[in-house]
Amino acid sequence: MAHSPVRRSGGSPFPPIAEYGFLSDCETTCLVAPSGNVEWMCVPRPDAPSVFGSVLDRSAGGFRFGPDRTQIPAGRRYLPGTNILETTWQTPNGWLIVTDCLVVGRWHRTHKRSNTHRRTPSDWDADHVLLRLARCEHGSVDLSLVCEPNFDYGRQAESWEYEEDDYSSGVISNSGSNITLRLRTDLRLGFDGRRALARTSLREGDTAFVALTWRPEEPLLPDTYQQACGAVDRTTEFWRQWLSRGMFPDHPWRRHLQRSALALKGLTYAPTGALLAAATTSLPETPRGERNWDYRYSWLRDSTFALWGLYTLGLDYEANDFFSFIADVAEHEEDIQVMYRVGGEPRIDEEILGHLSGYEGASPVRVGNAAALQRQHDVWGVVLDSVYLHTKSRDYLSERLWPVLVRLVEAAAAHWQEPDRGMWEVRGAPQHFTVSKMMCWVALDRGRRLAQMRGDAKTAVRWKAIAEEIHAEVCDSGVDHRGVFTQYYGSKALDASLLLIPLLGFLPASDERVKATVLAIADELTEDGLVLRYRTGETDDGVAGEEGAFLICSFWLVSALVEIGELARARQLCERLLSLASPLDLYAEEIDPNSGRHLGNFPQAFTHLALINAVMYVIRAEDAEAYARPSPST
Repeated sequence: MAHSPVRRSGGSPFPPIAEYGFLSDCETTCLVAPSGNVEWMCVPRPDAPSVFGSVLDRSAGGFRFGPDRTQIPAGRRYLPGTNILETTWQTPNGWLIVTDCLVVGRWHRTHKRSNTHRRTPSDWDADHVLLRLARCEHGSVDLSLVCEPNFDYGRQAESWEYEEDDYSSGVISNSGSNITLRLRTDLRLGFDGRRALARTSLREGDTAFVALTWRPEEPLLPDTYQQACGAVDRTTEFWRQWLSRGMFPDHPWRRHLQRSALALKGLTYAPTGALLAAATTSLPETPRGERNWDYRYSWLRDSTFALWGLYTLGLDYEANDFFSFIADVAEHEEDIQVMYRVGGEPRIDEEILGHLSGYEGASPVRVGNAAALQRQHDVWGVVLDSVYLHTKSRDYLSERLWPVLVRLVEAAAAHWQEPDRGMWEVRGAPQHFTVSKMMCWVALDRGRRLAQMRGDAKTAVRWKAIAEEIHAEVCDSGVDHRGVFTQYYGSKALDASLLLIPLLGFLPASDERVKATVLAIADELTEDGLVLRYRTGETDDGVAGEEGAFLICSFWLVSALVEIGELARARQLCERLLSLASPLDLYAEEIDPNSGRHLGNFPQAFTHLALINAVMYVIRAEDAEAYARPSPST
């Protein structure tokens, strides 16, 4: 069903975060506002500087294609089974439909190999084209095109020039980034500095198209509307063919699972198999606050949850590619980081862009992420758990990877007694975080199991002894007088990451401490029933201000409630969380419990991964005969 957008409140020039549409060709992503303006796009990679950045500053570039003088559409939807966005407009004199997509076509690199692909090529490949089609359905509509790139996060404005002898195409280049954009349309283009402009009147049955490419050679731009329709048809075939490989239960929540799967596929970077945490940077976790981070990188922490979700839905190719990305970076890095660029590069320098106002004035605007240099002890556990899960599903462990795993397990064994920054990447003082210790146990436990699979009994026995030592200490020092696990040793604070204790098999769900912890979080670490990561007044995270409820934590609570037998409560919470989806069934990182407003970077992979796992937990619990328990600990 098409959804009507919510009218903006407070006179803000920025649309609500949840109202953006998300497009992807599995190499590039962009966000489209309800007005039809592309307000975020980075090329040639999602972690490159933006060419359209008006989501962070209204002067940082945009690309609108839609009816003149009408900003609020009648409805928006994704074409079923795709990441192709369709917007319907009602104007005073007619109706218009605009279709937007990042084009995916058949594999076309037939004469030479790609410079970026490290994974096995599939039948499909990104054309590196943003395509926009308009069709007048009734009456007449005044159509306008304004394409205004502003390179390098709005710091380098350039000017358009005609590319041919007619008015159909233009080119704009930026020497600093070595990026050239080409624009082609069946309208008549005019240029005003960095603005490319066109306008026309469409009558019933009339059509128009515009295509933008950043492809440096052999641009795959359509010449006619019919060719543009063919590109949309190919892209539709790609998405639907891909989705048909998944295994989705015949259930009312099926559409949420499919939309989450499509969002996750869109957040993958096909050349390497990396999974982006989100498509954006610096969308605020606190309105007008400073909790603004760059999420356009691949966190190894996401790997366990990604493999849970992808394998659960039968999407093995994406799981295998992401696993290969993890193997690549682990093999070539002596000291593994918590995150990497989408190409596997380790350097992610953090920088503040003081020239940008920020979304609704939220500053600073950051690019890069200094958390890449933090010591976070859970990273060893998530990598080992990912390898174990992958090995169980394949009954195969790569010989090239085993020395890397030994190094990671030994690192967990050597450092588990030290404080760290925790999985929430706090910028306050390091602590003995309970979950960090538990994840070190995961590293030793999964390493022990893998060693047993290899027949290395001596190593398995040694790692098992260390795992038991960690387990005993966590159960002794990480629990308060109520029998509830706390954020760090000696603390009374709760932490939503403790919901992972039963999900990762640290303790059985029947353990009274597990039940007490899950129920304490459900009752005491929530706002209007939605889960906080922690209470900012109780945790020194090094940043000022409050934050919203973390959606991943709320979905973790659904799974944990199922584990401890609270199925009715789990289903009720799951239904509420699904009702809080954006009009296009997407999720940001957080929700304001009071207003339901989405906060943080968008769309958020972690949230959609947790949704898949939580929904499948509930479905499987309600139909235990049809499905097996999804926890990797089984």
